[in-house]
Amino acid sequence: MRHRRLGRTGLAVSALGLGTTAFRGTYPRRDPDEASRALRLGLDLGITVVDTGPSCGAGVAEEMTGRALRGRRNEVVLVTRVGCHAHEEFDLSPRRIRQELAHSLRRLGTDHVDVLLAHGIEFGEPERVLGQVLPLLADLRREGLARAVGVSGLVLPALTAAVETGVVDVVLSYCRFGLHDQAMAPAAERWRERGVGIVLGGPVAMGLLTAAGPPRWHPASPGLRSAARHAAALCAEHGVDLAFLAMQYALTHSRADCVLTGTGRTEHLLANLRALETPLDEELLAQVLGIFAAVRERTWPSGDPRWREETW
Repeated sequence: MRHRRLGRTGLAVSALGLGTTAFRGTYPRRDPDEASRALRLGLDLGITVVDTGPSCGAGVAEEMTGRALRGRRNEVVLVTRVGCHAHEEFDLSPRRIRQELAHSLRRLGTDHVDVLLAHGIEFGEPERVLGQVLPLLADLRREGLARAVGVSGLVLPALTAAVETGVVDVVLSYCRFGLHDQAMAPAAERWRERGVGIVLGGPVAMGLLTAAGPPRWHPASPGLRSAARHAAALCAEHGVDLAFLAMQYALTHSRADCVLTGTGRTEHLLANLRALETPLDEELLAQVLGIFAAVRERTWPSGDPRWREETW
């Protein structure tokens, strides 16, 4: 397993990290024993990053993560989130952030996390995020409740504005820098110049970049969905799973220090580990990128419209 430095944090992270959305979250629920086995297998195979949060099953994923990490807490870079306390329920008020962090630490069975993220910052008012939330994160870091702090979200101007305050150690963006959308690349270079660590979540874009296609609730435009179906069919003709190609691309072409994968099934985890070692089919990749290049809308609106997204 390759490891990289996470920006200026001093933390060493594995190229592939484990996310816990599949434990109990937006997607179909996995068997909890199977999900825990997948997480422990990932640790055994050298993965050192575990990303969780209270919005994954209203705290259930954090509880399961805490149990799985008993006796192994020092082996991992543990990431959790504040600001989103249940699926699509955002509250970035300072009082709620402190309350929910205390609950998260109890569920995780630890007195601190390695990285604490304000999640979905584009759903907060810009003035509150920049003037209240980020200073609070700095306070929590000084208090020793987190070794590093950062932000996560989809909207690039929001993430960049947060980085420019100087508080942010880590940015986690999701459904970005994938086969369908490379708009994050210039921003990531600017963040990296400031010493900010970069984590990429959602390399298959919440199911968009899969053979099965995205769930019905997915916010992608009809044109983007059509391009994804075309890309999946092309990959199938070459005996390749679109999701596997998407993971290969994220691991090798993105500017991320760590790429997250869900931990719901061991076979899924093992396939993503194979993506680390399997050479990319550059000819197929070029064709797939060409399919998405023809689509005008490669992402989708999210959050408060005052955070303007130049690529919409």
